[in-house]
Amino acid sequence: MTIDRPRLTADDLGAPLGRRATLVQFSSTFCAPCRATRRVLEHLLATEDGVVHVELDVADRTDLGQALEIDVTPTVLVLDAEGVVVRRASGVPSLAQARAAVALADRVVRVG
Repeated sequence: MTIDRPRLTADDLGAPLGRRATLVQFSSTFCAPCRATRRVLEHLLATEDGVVHVELDVADRTDLGQALEIDVTPTVLVLDAEGVVVRRASGVPSLAQARAAVALADRVVRVG
């Protein structure tokens, strides 16, 4: 069985992809949990090489938000090195959850 997962490019995000993983955070201006999520992900970046955090405002990127069915902020998409979405979560992650998501992106193996 093949599961089709969305794939995002640097052009889609307006930023380069990470060598290991890219954490795409969809936020909104007055979202307090979005600020907390940003702090957790920035803390993770300080200890994880090859990981990039890209924060997008859903009001500015309605096209991408609609295409990816982003219904709530914060929503974080974890992309592997090729830009394929390997995990999706809403709400404020713990540092341990963020680390586990990056580890999942590291383990994804492409066939064919």
